[in-house]
Amino acid sequence: MDWLEACDPARPSVETMRMSEHVYKSIELTGSSKTSSDDAIRTAIEHASKTIRNIRWFHVIETRGHVDDGKVAYWQVTLKVGFTLE
Repeated sequence: MDWLEACDPARPSVETMRMSEHVYKSIELTGSSKTSSDDAIRTAIEHASKTIRNIRWFHVIETRGHVDDGKVAYWQVTLKVGFTLE
């Protein structure tokens, strides 16, 4: 706890005030993988981070997949990804 929080417990923390100064842009991505839904998420974020800087969060919107011959052939995961603007 910093001295500002000690003086006024209702006051937002310094970290909260820092976060509130950011402006985020969000986009939608869909990643796919033959391995797992987690791998589809990682694939989408790692690929996007090659051209998009400052990715800070993601939110899974939808998970779906393709079944072939009674087995999961691949996973598709749609994400909303947020990044800070410079």
